Amino acid sequence: MAGSFDGRVALVTGGTRGIGFGIAAELAARGARVCLTARKPDALAAAVKRLGGPDRALGVRGSADDVDHQADAVAQTAERFGPVDVLVNNVGINPQYGPLVQADLAAVRKVFDVNVTGALGWVQAVWRAGMAEHGGAVLNIASVGGLRPGSMIGAYNASKAALIHLTRQLALELAPGVRVNAIAPAVVKTDFAKALYAGKEERVAAGYPLGRLGTPQDTAKLAAFLLSDDASWITGECVTIDGGVTLGSFAE
Repeated sequence: MAGSFDGRVALVTGGTRGIGFGIAAELAARGARVCLTARKPDALAAAVKRLGGPDRALGVRGSADDVDHQADAVAQTAERFGPVDVLVNNVGINPQYGPLVQADLAAVRKVFDVNVTGALGWVQAVWRAGMAEHGGAVLNIASVGGLRPGSMIGAYNASKAALIHLTRQLALELAPGVRVNAIAPAVVKTDFAKALYAGKEERVAAGYPLGRLGTPQDTAKLAAFLLSDDASWITGECVTIDGGVTLGSFAE
């Protein structure tokens, strides 16, 4: 697959660590030039260096749900590398924990602003900046929490369900020039998900038929496939990548 993204330009939101950086690194290894967005300048600088420096990568600081930041990141990318061919909506937040009936509605609104409305804003930004004319591919990072209810992160789960439906809606509206897909990971070993497995990884992994938690590399390879020409007849899909955990109860 080396070279399968030669000449293409990718933009990955929240791309300095975890699933986002894993995808960015996979695309860069396959020839893409990549723009990363995040809030912390030091993390952006470090990630750009790891991807090969300014000839291969660009970091743009800002809040993912800020429309001015979205427009600026897309414009800077076009100036440095050319118009965006590939967009990865990876940013996700989860400030709400506990029963939804007791949730702070301001926190719930923020979850949806970033995880859903923000993702749509990024699609609008790249569409207006040239993807409408030259085509491209979009990948939204959802979650198995968007496929079934569970745990005490109901706002996050509901936002990911909305993102999955948004994926289908956009796939219909933007075809045939732009493909839009999503992936729904279970627990992947990242800092963002650490609370779900830290200090209990062996016990959590025992509930997965494949016997382990996911890694950023697992999700990156699936993402690269869905964004590549090998998936040119796939759009509007949400692909579950979960080690089998959503199959149901698992008995050893």
